[in-house]
Amino acid sequence: MRNTSCVGKTAHVIGKEPGFVEVINVGKRFGMGTRVLEALTDLDLIIPAGDFVTIIGQSGCGKTTLLRLIAGLDHPSEGQIKVGGKLVQGTGWDRGMIFQEPRLFPWATVAHNVDLGLPDRGQDQQADQDRVMALLRLVGLEDFAIAYPGELSGGMAQRVALARALAGSPKVLLLDEPLGALDAVTRMRMQNELLRIWQTRALTMVAVTHDLDEAILLSTQIVVLSERPGTVRRVIPVDLPYPRDRTTLEFNVFRQELVGMLA
Repeated sequence: MRNTSCVGKTAHVIGKEPGFVEVINVGKRFGMGTRVLEALTDLDLIIPAGDFVTIIGQSGCGKTTLLRLIAGLDHPSEGQIKVGGKLVQGTGWDRGMIFQEPRLFPWATVAHNVDLGLPDRGQDQQADQDRVMALLRLVGLEDFAIAYPGELSGGMAQRVALARALAGSPKVLLLDEPLGALDAVTRMRMQNELLRIWQTRALTMVAVTHDLDEAILLSTQIVVLSERPGTVRRVIPVDLPYPRDRTTLEFNVFRQELVGMLA
C-alpha cells in the first residue's frame, strides 16, 4: 500500500492564489420533508493552486454534485466553498466547466461557439476574433473555425467546448468526465491535450472520472469519495513523473490500490 492521506477536517487555510480551492464542511441534500437524498456530508478538501486533481468513487457518491458546487451551479446545504479566498456564491469567470457532452450551439459555427464564451465580447470585434483564433489554435482546430458542430467528430466537439471554457480565462477548470463518450484512441489524445494545456496555462484542474487509468495519468492528486453520502475517504498524491506510462510497475501499483478501495 502506498502512502496515502486520510482526510477528515481540514485546517482552514487562507489561500489567496486565484486557483486555490477550499471546500469547508460541505453537505448537500436534495428534496424536502421525508423525501430527502443526502448527496454529500461533512466534506472537507483543499486543492492547491496549479494542481490537477481527479475525483473518483462509486456511482452516485456525489462527484458531479461536488463539481457543480465548486462551479457555483448549485449551493451547499451546509458549509462553504472558496476559490482564491473568495466565497463561491454563484458562477464566475474565475471558473470554467466542461460537461460530459460538448453542449455546443448547433446553429453557431465553431468560432461563434467559442466567441460566446468571451466575458467582454462585442467591445472590440477584431480583438474578439484574434482571441477566438488563438484558442482554436491552442486546441488544434484553427482550420475548422467556420464549421458547424454537426460536422465535427466527438473529440473535435469536445475540443471546441474546451476552447469555449478557456475563453473566460478561468483559473480553475472543472471537467465532468468530458472524455467518457470518446473512443479509446481519441480519449488518449484528449488526455494528452488536457495535460498540455494544464502545463502551459498554469490552471488548476478538477476532474471527475470513472477511468482509473485516466486518474493516474493526469493527476497530481486523486480524491477518493466514500459511498453516498459522499465525503472524502482518501487523498492520494501521485508522484510519478510526466509523461506517465501505464505499462510500468509503479503505475500498476497505483491502479491496484484504487481498485482495492473501490471494490
